[in-house]
Amino acid sequence: MTLRVSLAVLALSLSSVLMAQDAATTTEPAAAAVATDPAAPAAAAEPAAAPVAEAAPAAPGPGNADAGAAKGAVCGACHGMDGNSADPQYPKLAGQSEGYIASQLAQFKSMQRMNPIMLGFSAALSEQDMRDLGAHFAKQKVQPGLADDSVIADPASPYKGQRIVDVGQKLFRGGDAARGVPACMSCHGPSGRGVPGPSYPAVAGQHAGYASLRLQAFKTTPAGSPALQNANYAVMAQIAARLSDEEITALASYLQGLHTAAEVTAR
Repeated sequence: MTLRVSLAVLALSLSSVLMAQDAATTTEPAAAAVATDPAAPAAAAEPAAAPVAEAAPAAPGPGNADAGAAKGAVCGACHGMDGNSADPQYPKLAGQSEGYIASQLAQFKSMQRMNPIMLGFSAALSEQDMRDLGAHFAKQKVQPGLADDSVIADPASPYKGQRIVDVGQKLFRGGDAARGVPACMSCHGPSGRGVPGPSYPAVAGQHAGYASLRLQAFKTTPAGSPALQNANYAVMAQIAARLSDEEITALASYLQGLHTAAEVTAR
């Protein structure tokens, strides 16, 4: 009896071993199949790291006049090293507000204000460069010229017998309400120093030749011009269109000689 039980246990043990071997043999190919089957889903990839956002350029700070002096060396060829140009086709920048200079450089760069020469110079400037240049020229002192005090002799002129400078002064200080021409000083200030906040430029002491060219450009701006999208430009175009060529000449001459008593003493 004992012999029969031992044989039975031995047979059961051998049977279990054989079954385990069969199971191992059966599962190994399956495991290999999982590893080599191209249709099997790949293991989930680790999520890619989120791209690092580039830092936004810093907002420009107040202009640095010392930095602007170094950057503005190239400007001196046309506008004068101290911002007082010798050639009247180039505007004086001395005494102009920082904000106005920076805004005009930005307009040149964006081609909102078209000038091939200034486009080339402004293209590489950052907003901070523009503020620095503005700060430098704002510190300089404009050197006013002389207004034309000759008498108008043209018999066809409505201003016959008046001095050119007086015609310009009347328009600057009083305008002409009947024609919808406001006094220039209402925006540019009684002394012609401008109003930096709304970016109304200083005009006192500016070359008569340059001031006349700008007023004529405003006057002849065609309807639909992109330049009219600028609010300040559009206002000047409307005003200049109501001025005669003679009035533009007189006004430009008056601006050239406009200065304060303190400036005369300083000179």
